[in-house]
Amino acid sequence: MTPPSQIIKHATIAGVQVPAMAIGTWSWGDKTWGYTSEMLPDIKEAFKTSVKEGLTFYDTAEVYGNGESEKIIGGLIKESTQEDKDKLYIATKFLPFPRPGSLYLMNPPIVDRLRASLKRLDLPSVDLYQIHSSSGLGSFESLAKGLAECLKLGLCKNVGVSNFSQDELIRFSDILAKHNVKLASNQIEFNLLRQGPEKNGLLAEMKKRDIACLAYSPLAMGRLTGKYNASNPIPSGRRFSNQYTWEQIAPLIEYMQTLSEKYTVSISAIALNWVISKGAIPLGGARNAKQAGENAKALTFSLTSEEVKELSAKGFEGKTNWFWQRG
Repeated sequence: MTPPSQIIKHATIAGVQVPAMAIGTWSWGDKTWGYTSEMLPDIKEAFKTSVKEGLTFYDTAEVYGNGESEKIIGGLIKESTQEDKDKLYIATKFLPFPRPGSLYLMNPPIVDRLRASLKRLDLPSVDLYQIHSSSGLGSFESLAKGLAECLKLGLCKNVGVSNFSQDELIRFSDILAKHNVKLASNQIEFNLLRQGPEKNGLLAEMKKRDIACLAYSPLAMGRLTGKYNASNPIPSGRRFSNQYTWEQIAPLIEYMQTLSEKYTVSISAIALNWVISKGAIPLGGARNAKQAGENAKALTFSLTSEEVKELSAKGFEGKTNWFWQRG
């Protein structure tokens, strides 16, 4: 058996070192995940535990809870020590659709919306500002111009995209280059139940262009945690990675359980480590200290090449069945 490769602790985005895993914060403030204000104390503990474990990369979006996720993160940052603040890497996203009370057709208000996000985050700038979807109002040219202006104004340090296909990625990257701006990242759904981005050439193109892959839903919205099954199904409304039955994914979960026992980690950590082994940065969600601690263990071991191959074989390519899934 091939010995485990070196444990991966860090990754890079546009030359900046970041933790090999980020914390996705869609569930912080969003009713899709059943959020209520009573959950805030647990979220605070999840944040404290994550930072303590060296997980200082947080990804949010203006649309998560209609800005509530950004407000929560802003509050958490405010309560942090200066030492911890200096370590944080914060990313948020612009959704290219009109928000309540606004309407645009040709010139998306990217600068204004970033300023609104920064107000909620209580920050002068973010480390990464991303276009949330390739489907929306405004041409690629206008979106690129807006991102370039955000950089020029010092409102963000790097720019990225989310849910862009390979062709869209190439086109948008080339348009940004005309503004002397490097595309830093593409955030896509990538996990053991959706390996399409690796099989269709998207990951290879991103690696070729030195564009970081941020993998959202690395736990398939809970399906790869071992917590749910046919008799205890996923709560309704979690649409990502929902194309396979529990009977179909049972062999994968069983093998993940075997590996979790071998490495003395959770099944979630196995799923996250697989993503890391593919050169991507998983955005693992955590709504309490226990989940945060379990996820952090994904950076304490490394799957062997045979284990990675076997997991991939038991997983699925996934299907693109709605407009978010462009990759």
